[in-house]
Amino acid sequence: MGLNYIWDLLIRAERSGISKREIQFSAAAVYSPYMELSMEDMNASLVEKTVEINPFYRFDEMFRGMLDINYTEDAEFRAALFDILIHFLADIDLMQGMNKREFQIRFVKRDLEAGIFGDKVRRNFVQCSRDEQDTIAAGVLQMYETGDALFTLKRTVRSLFPGSTIYANCEEKNELLLYIDKEESESGWIRMNLLLDLLLPVRFQTELYWNRHFGILGVEETMRLDRIAMY
Repeated sequence: MGLNYIWDLLIRAERSGISKREIQFSAAAVYSPYMELSMEDMNASLVEKTVEINPFYRFDEMFRGMLDINYTEDAEFRAALFDILIHFLADIDLMQGMNKREFQIRFVKRDLEAGIFGDKVRRNFVQCSRDEQDTIAAGVLQMYETGDALFTLKRTVRSLFPGSTIYANCEEKNELLLYIDKEESESGWIRMNLLLDLLLPVRFQTELYWNRHFGILGVEETMRLDRIAMY
């Protein structure tokens, strides 16, 4: 799927790990009257850091005077101002497409990235992908809204690690047994430690099982030889 609008470009850039500050917009000398982005490959999906814009596609009244071909003075100043204005307009585009909850999630992400929840949380959070960050921030928001940290933890773990199962042992002690249907890895531990630091109730202890489920009597799939973890 190709790119056409400035907001689409900035969303794609963020998902590719490119900050919007790294992107520079300029007015295209040659462009299609039917597209906002002026790109050699109309079906391009990769984000370039220097982007030419057809400013008259949506913003004709704003840029008609600034970009009059008969006016050639202050070219450097006008180019810098054009870049600033397009970034401003793109931010407005992005905000108009967000609902209240998306705003709240963005604020939670900002706090996580700023270290409000501690430096360890910040270090682990910035190593997650954009989609993972959205899921984690939504979990934190849900916990504060509902007050049910345990339910939120279970739901968020299943979102990040599909196929996982969480058991609560509250008869003898407050303990959570987490089975993660993935091989143990550094990236897996980063995400799990992040979730536990943010969502685990203080009174609970945890035991993690990676890829090998502990045996449960009567549950055949957990009682396979060479596939049983010790509890």
